[in-house]
Amino acid sequence: MADSLNTTIITGASDGIGAEMARQLARQHGAKAALVLAARNAELLNTVALQCTALGAQVLVVPTDVSVEAQCRHLVEQTVERFGRVDALVNNAGISAQALFSDVKAEDLGWYEQLMRINLWGSVWCTHAALPHLKASQGHIVAVSSLAGLVGVPGRTAYSASKFAMAGFFEALRTELRGAGVSVTTAYPGVVLTNIRSRGLNATGQAAGSSGLKEDDAMTVEECARLILDGMASRQREVVMTTKGKLGRFVKLLLPGLVEKMALAALKDHVKPQ
Repeated sequence: MADSLNTTIITGASDGIGAEMARQLARQHGAKAALVLAARNAELLNTVALQCTALGAQVLVVPTDVSVEAQCRHLVEQTVERFGRVDALVNNAGISAQALFSDVKAEDLGWYEQLMRINLWGSVWCTHAALPHLKASQGHIVAVSSLAGLVGVPGRTAYSASKFAMAGFFEALRTELRGAGVSVTTAYPGVVLTNIRSRGLNATGQAAGSSGLKEDDAMTVEECARLILDGMASRQREVVMTTKGKLGRFVKLLLPGLVEKMALAALKDHVKPQ
């Protein structure tokens, strides 16, 4: 039975992009979808699980804090124990932050390290644990980065650092796995209509409660999830979202000052450097 299933682990699956990817996979594959949903909030995970099971999918909920290595490894162990295989790992868990670096006090810098543990190390630990199983299935790895991982965004020093690091890690890993039959897709969403920014951290490491980015042209979570899953299915190296994102990465090589102005323009006035 397990061999007929397509087993996908999704971190950060309790809401937003992760939850929507789970629902879309359940809708696409029905009874052939084995979904492993991971995040810290068990109650929200169970809600998503019910939505996916209603669409025919088999679902395993594994409450997981990806900033803890042992929990990342436990997630993969539980997946293999239940379904016997791993066909795809979607590293989607992440946390945002909005703070000018000069506004962060020395005693508060610890949250920079915690953000890095969630955004980078959680992906590294989950991937390391899942890699032998992904090689066996010649499966897929997805890393959900951000346009802030291609172009540094003011007020997002910690977030950009974590996403640049994530992009570099998975770019190198993709090359290492060329002969193993495992695809590595890095997705670069722009502004998406989720709660991640309002739940992000401020200069003191507390929940910001609101986004510092203009959201006039924000992408829907449904479209973002679809683009990521399409990229995974077709084994694309990268999925860069929005026209500005596609242009920005190349324009910054020739006109970096222009890209910096574009990045500043994306901020709401009250959070711009004075």
